[in-house]
Parts: sequence; C-alpha cells; structure tokens
Amino acid sequence: MPRPTAAQLVYGFCTVVFSTLAMLLLSQATSVLGIAVIALAALALGVFVAMTVPLPGAHTVAARTEPAAEEERVPSRL
Repeated sequence: MPRPTAAQLVYGFCTVVFSTLAMLLLSQATSVLGIAVIALAALALGVFVAMTVPLPGAHTVAARTEPAAEEERVPSRL
C-alpha cells in the first residue's frame, strides 16, 4: 500500500475537523456517547476521503475494446 501524499493528509484532516464541527452544531449533542459517535463518524469519513483522493500518476486510460470505425465519406451537394 503506497504512503499517503500531503494532499491526501490535508483533505482527510480538513474533512475530520469540518465534519465534526458541522455534526456537533447540527445535532446539538451534549452527552459523551453522542460526541464520541460523532467523532468516530467524522474520523471514518476523513479516512475514506483521504483514501479516495487520486494518487498522482495513477490515471489509467481505458483501452478501447472495439477498433475505431472508419469515417464514412458522403459526397456533398453543391
């Protein structure tokens, strides 16, 4: 498994921080259990985002399965 890049770490970190704040503000959780569940959900979301950011140079070009058809030449009327 390749090491995460700096961009992946930053995306994951920002996702954790902002999603934690948003969920805490929207849910108005005050219990320890509620806050712990929100923190774990935000951490899982941050890991998911960090791992799905494409790696540099990981672009793959899909090979064509069918050969390209030749252009059909149609005479034009003038």
